[in-house]
This record gives sequence, C-alpha cells and structure tokens, in this order.
Amino acid sequence: MADLSDLLRPDAVLFQPAPASKKTLFTQLAAALARQTGGDAKAIGAGLTAREKLGSTGFGGGVAIPHARLAGVEQVTGVFARLARPIAFDAVDGLPVDLVWAQLSPVAAGADHLKALARVSRRLRDEAFLAKLRGAASPDALYALFTEDRARDAA
Repeated sequence: MADLSDLLRPDAVLFQPAPASKKTLFTQLAAALARQTGGDAKAIGAGLTAREKLGSTGFGGGVAIPHARLAGVEQVTGVFARLARPIAFDAVDGLPVDLVWAQLSPVAAGADHLKALARVSRRLRDEAFLAKLRGAASPDALYALFTEDRARDAA
C-alpha cells in the first residue's frame, strides 16, 4: 500500500459533507484546497470545473478524482472527502459518487501531477480499501487509512 502523507494532511479530510450537487461539492473542495495551498478558492473551483468539462473524473465504483493544475500552487496537494450520501457525478459507470479525492498541482508539474493521480487511483481501485474508507468512523480514521505505511513504519 502506498502512503499518501506527502499529498494529504490530517486537516485535509472532509468527513461526511452533504453537498446537494457536484457544483456544491466542487465549491467545498475548492475551499479546502485553498486552505491547504493558500490559493484562491474561486480560481481553484474554476480549475476543477474546467477540467471536469473535458470529461467526468468519476471513474466508477462511487469514486471520483477531480483535479486541476493552477498557477501559484507550489506542490501537489490533495483533499479527501467521504460524503454523507452519494451524489450524481456523471461517472463512467453511471453510479453516484461518495468518495472523492481532489488534487491540485502546479502548472509545470506534468509528471508529478500524473504520478500522484496514478498513486491515488491505484488506492481508490482497491475494493478492500474502499470498504475501509466507507466504514471509517472519523476523519482521523480516514487519514490513518491513507497513511498506513508511515504508521506501520513508525511502530
């Protein structure tokens, strides 16, 4: 399992937000990413929305990975949200989404951006891992799941 602590901080886990739509979700994700990066939430939201217009980032199984590259961002940064209830997302399998990893990267972070997306995607395609995410009882438990390797190494 890949430790994602280089992309996700403990305060970047949204536990059971209840957006009514993808647009509302993107506003919440953009605000969280702005807190992480010091960036402008409106610009981040616009970046996520622009990327989503190219094709849904909902890749199936109730999971989505909206992402954008934006000027002024210094490093690849993630926010994870486990929604209180699934929302329509235009995912490839037509199912609603309840697990969302949002990622923001510097404009020039081509390879780093793609490598980070690949790492996250691998984790979020693992059915056992998804079940653990859906069963976690707190933001701390969710964060611990994403950083298992680091916790195991420290023990």
